[in-house]
Amino acid sequence: MKNLSLIIVLLVSFLSTNTQVTDKSVQQKISCIENGLIEVTSLAEMFDLDSAQLADRKTLTERMTALKVFGVSIVVVNNYQLEWAKAYGTININSGVPVTTESYFEAASTSKLLTAVIVLYLVEKEKLSLDEDVNNYLKSWKVPENKFTKDEKVTLRRLLTHQAGLPMTNFNYDENIGYPTLIDVLNGALPALNKPAILEAIPGSRWMYSNVGYDVIQLLIEDVTGKPFAQAAEEIIFQPLEMNNSTFIYPLNEEQQKREAFPHDEEGACREPAMHLTALAHGGLMTTPTDLAKFTVELMLSYKGKSGKILSQQMTKQLVARELDLDPNILGTPVSEGLGCFINGEGKDLRFSHPGSNLPGANCWLMGFPERGLGIFVMTNGAMGELLELEIISAIVNEYSK
Repeated sequence: MKNLSLIIVLLVSFLSTNTQVTDKSVQQKISCIENGLIEVTSLAEMFDLDSAQLADRKTLTERMTALKVFGVSIVVVNNYQLEWAKAYGTININSGVPVTTESYFEAASTSKLLTAVIVLYLVEKEKLSLDEDVNNYLKSWKVPENKFTKDEKVTLRRLLTHQAGLPMTNFNYDENIGYPTLIDVLNGALPALNKPAILEAIPGSRWMYSNVGYDVIQLLIEDVTGKPFAQAAEEIIFQPLEMNNSTFIYPLNEEQQKREAFPHDEEGACREPAMHLTALAHGGLMTTPTDLAKFTVELMLSYKGKSGKILSQQMTKQLVARELDLDPNILGTPVSEGLGCFINGEGKDLRFSHPGSNLPGANCWLMGFPERGLGIFVMTNGAMGELLELEIISAIVNEYSK
């Protein structure tokens, strides 16, 4: 996750002060969004747009071309229902196969929100505790004890909120040896080349964004359920919500591969996906914006006490409650951390979100306003897709706040 991703949270604060939506038809709204992007290159610019910038609206096609983002898929939920879904461009610049609303994209770190919901489901089933030492539940591996665990322990709550003291790391591996297991990843042992899941700070003492912390949660889920993580996700989330185009299994099967959006680097070159095959919980979801919309609608309805297919209203409200307010200097914008998502706003402006960014060039954004029933989902297959998502989401929020 890059700092630029979080800028959009502040942008929404700026634009989403009015809950009224005009009587324009859905197609008119789409047209306004497609033709109403404002090129933004910095946080300062967003709050000091001059009349020339406001007048110089760009089309989505123009911005896709300029940023070398060749595939985009967008879904908007309004009043807790999918209002429109539309796809643009190609899944692979070399093949020219068009993107459809059923094309698979990499959710990247947006996967963490689904991981959080899976494990909170197990908490509600009294299989886990948010505040006990996770080593009491882990069976096939334990969080190593060191000087940082003398007085404080790693808990599920701390893992979910990036306060466990675990490091940020990449997930390279030695291809000459083979592919690492999840235990190899957690140990930082060959063929894995990542940092091990060893504490670098006292649990609860500071916020440290950690992918490997979510992979500890993955093992926790597997040890408690006795099932592979991908199967647990299928049974707990995908099947009940009919998310038929979502999976944590990679590579995709033969039929799914025909719909897979490939990443493209900053130069616009198509690249092979770099999906991790065993450490899945931090960024391994392949899905569509439509399926992410189904997931988010369920959370929003649960928040309102109108559904409970996965989590109770009480647990969903705990999910989106502020666990801590982050230092604005960390991410470049004021934001709070929930149990697996970022939180902004109050009352009607309350929103939960999670961005995602995978190398070499895939990006995702999920945002839900539970009091309004508004949801925005954008997935792209370009390294500069993060910037494009910023412009698309700002246009959507602007259109739906008139």
